[in-house]
Amino acid sequence: MELIFLGTSSGVPTKSRNVSAVCVKMTETKDWWLVDCGEGTQHRLLHCRHTLKQLRGVCITHVHGDHCYGLPGLLASASMSGRTEPLTVIGPAPLQTFLQAVIETTQLRFTYELRFVDVETLLHSDFVDADFQLRAHALSHRVPSYAYSFTERHVEAKLDVARLQADGVPPGPIWGRLQKGESVTLDNGAVIHGADYLLSERAPRRMVIGGDNDQPDLLREACVGAQALVHEATYTRDVAEKVGQGPQHSCALAVAQFAESVAAPNLVLTHFSPRYLDKADDKSASILDIEREAASAYSGSLFLARDFEVYQLDKEGRLHRSGDVVVDI
Repeated sequence: MELIFLGTSSGVPTKSRNVSAVCVKMTETKDWWLVDCGEGTQHRLLHCRHTLKQLRGVCITHVHGDHCYGLPGLLASASMSGRTEPLTVIGPAPLQTFLQAVIETTQLRFTYELRFVDVETLLHSDFVDADFQLRAHALSHRVPSYAYSFTERHVEAKLDVARLQADGVPPGPIWGRLQKGESVTLDNGAVIHGADYLLSERAPRRMVIGGDNDQPDLLREACVGAQALVHEATYTRDVAEKVGQGPQHSCALAVAQFAESVAAPNLVLTHFSPRYLDKADDKSASILDIEREAASAYSGSLFLARDFEVYQLDKEGRLHRSGDVVVDI
């Protein structure tokens, strides 16, 4: 599984960071999903291999502008690129009102079917895609906010030979069809299903990607069995205390303590306040302050995302920073 960060700043862009957006995909496929679409996201995509024709869907965590103002332009560009396949947009109900207002006031027309899914419907049931099962998780913010978990659908499996033999299924082409997950009718008329005779060789990988949230503990259940958590760390604790509870954002320490409590193997922090500079100096706060604070409470693999960084989650559940998208800005 692969992540590409297109925006890691909170509220407004900086010279080196755009506002929130991250691509999610299986490494071996070209299809991809987008979580959040802050203003300028489609411009960031110009520096990636991902095309709008291969975009499977967009998940919006909440309706604050730094997470969704780029969506109308991206949808329009998908149409202008000649897309014809339906496109799914998952998000809070007000997002549909926002999009409809833009469509009507700007005479926006699509060459494809736009399918809107209310995120509330995914709180208790999965959205099934070719590569992933998606589930939503409610968070705590000034407006309704959500996290999305992406669980891979296809895991290597081997035939349960002992069960096949016990059920009297003879070796041969039938076993090959069952290995592919097909259903087979036996000579005696009985129908058997490949899924009943397959043993998964490992647990499916899962990533949890959160929107703005001041209560990381709300993701406790979602993180069970997840190998990677992507969560905002807008502030360090001292700044969060000065700002107060109004913005309803998390500080690095709180997120790190939560990740440690659920034994999350990999933690990626993002959505940093623009007050934190990329380079440390004696006069200004820096991203290193966030990193040090998180590292003081978390013993797993810790990453602080930067725009255009690529991460890969391998089959053993290890997250690797595999480099940067080649860009020429």
